[in-house]
Amino acid sequence: MKNFFLLIAILLFVFALLAAKGTLYTVSEVEQVIITQFGKPVGQPITNAGLKVKIPFIQEVNTIDKRILEWDGNPSDMPTKDKLYISVDLFARWRITEPLQYFLRLRDERSAQSRLDDILGSETRNAVAKHELIEIIRTSKDRLPLRDPLLAEGDSDLTMGNLVPIHKGRQVVEDEIFMAAADKVRVFGIELLDIRFKRINYNASVRPKIYDRMISERRQIAERFLSEGYGEAARIRGNRVRDLNKIQSEAYRKVEEIRGIADAKAAAIYAQAYNQSPQAVSLYEFTRTLQVYKTIMSKNTTLVLSTDSDLFKFLKRIQLPESDHAKSENP
Repeated sequence: MKNFFLLIAILLFVFALLAAKGTLYTVSEVEQVIITQFGKPVGQPITNAGLKVKIPFIQEVNTIDKRILEWDGNPSDMPTKDKLYISVDLFARWRITEPLQYFLRLRDERSAQSRLDDILGSETRNAVAKHELIEIIRTSKDRLPLRDPLLAEGDSDLTMGNLVPIHKGRQVVEDEIFMAAADKVRVFGIELLDIRFKRINYNASVRPKIYDRMISERRQIAERFLSEGYGEAARIRGNRVRDLNKIQSEAYRKVEEIRGIADAKAAAIYAQAYNQSPQAVSLYEFTRTLQVYKTIMSKNTTLVLSTDSDLFKFLKRIQLPESDHAKSENP
């Protein structure tokens, strides 16, 4: 009999323990709870942390995270308005603001992530298709191109190296995706906090075309540099020839001036020396005439002179040898 009562007491203790365990539960600071009875929610969501009570064995506790959660989509290829395929990688932050509606529509976080994949992926594709590539990858509208200072000032009107104008920018495109997606996820009890482009890459089929365009533009800039270099070299060579001719001309003029001054001084010295007496004048005339003979006559020179010529008056005084005189008389 005692063993029977002991067994009954043990069973009652175990039942009370199980009842207490099924009745009491705790709610963490980062959780909110939905109580379901036979699979259907009962009462209001419990959002305050602490020790709570429920009906054991009938009611179940369904915890829902109330922290800020992360959504990280997979990169996907999509076309832009200018028909360029890019790979877009997007991420977002969200939280559950209406746990009852969230539980009724989605039940768990896995379903919520799947629904976010569909909504955010669709809105991203729509936004990318409505904008050109430059609007998606650039953030500032009032940006200035970096131009090499070696480029001439006159090249400022060239399209080479100019930036394509931006009317919206990446931030506006992100806001458009956010506004469109936020309205659609709100019906699931979800608040979309923020979205951002994590990475945007060119599609493998587009990348060679982009590189070819970049190479062509760099070649155009290089050809402009070469053209300017050739023009500068021609200008330098022209200046060198001009300066050389100027230096030679000035040097020749200086030499001639010095030579003229020297000749004038020499003539003055000669005049002063030979004008001292009639004999000196005759000597000067004779020596100068001999210098003229040496200049104008050579072995095969034939002169035709008048008898009263200044050059001839010294020649007619020359005495020929007897043999030469005889030959001149008897040709």
